[in-house]
Amino acid sequence: MKKIISGSLLCAALFTATASSAADLPRRNVAPAAPVYAAPVFTWTGFYAGANAGYGWNSFTRGGDTLFGSANGGNYGLTGGYNYQIGQYVVGVEGDYDFMSAKGTNGANSGTQNSLGTLRGRVGYAVDRALLFGTAGYAGASIKTANASTSGTQWYNGYVLGGGLEYAFTNNISGKAEYLWDNLSSQSILNNTNTAGMRDSILRAGVNYHF
Repeated sequence: MKKIISGSLLCAALFTATASSAADLPRRNVAPAAPVYAAPVFTWTGFYAGANAGYGWNSFTRGGDTLFGSANGGNYGLTGGYNYQIGQYVVGVEGDYDFMSAKGTNGANSGTQNSLGTLRGRVGYAVDRALLFGTAGYAGASIKTANASTSGTQWYNGYVLGGGLEYAFTNNISGKAEYLWDNLSSQSILNNTNTAGMRDSILRAGVNYHF
């Protein structure tokens, strides 16, 4: 009988201690907070393609200025390239091809720039979705010259410099404004009776889609 009573008392004591410990445990009175998902950080890295349009203040050089004068006009075309972002710095390569309607005349003489293509490197500094950049590289153009007796179209080679600002409105769509200046080497024209070069000063805007 003593063993039974002692066992009962021991069980009662253990139960009391367990209940007391459970009462001291912290209670969860509110639901757990929902997880917070951070939006992905925007990056300029990747391929892109788009369109551009603008206006050029162009002038013939190296004898062409006397024959044709200036050749101002509008331009429009396509753009494509690739960016790679390192921290806040962005490097890349960009190419474009624009159709132009820049014509200069002097009496029976005329010079018309039909197109301009460039292949350039770009270096920029990004502040989130804004990118300030400089650019330089190759430029080439198709130019037609004519007088009263003959005409011809030739490809002119040279270099281009410029800079601008691009802003990403969404993760895929950006808009840009840029200025380009190119210097195209001279060619023999009009049956080798004259020479002419070309310089372009172009202000244009564009829209790009980032893949």
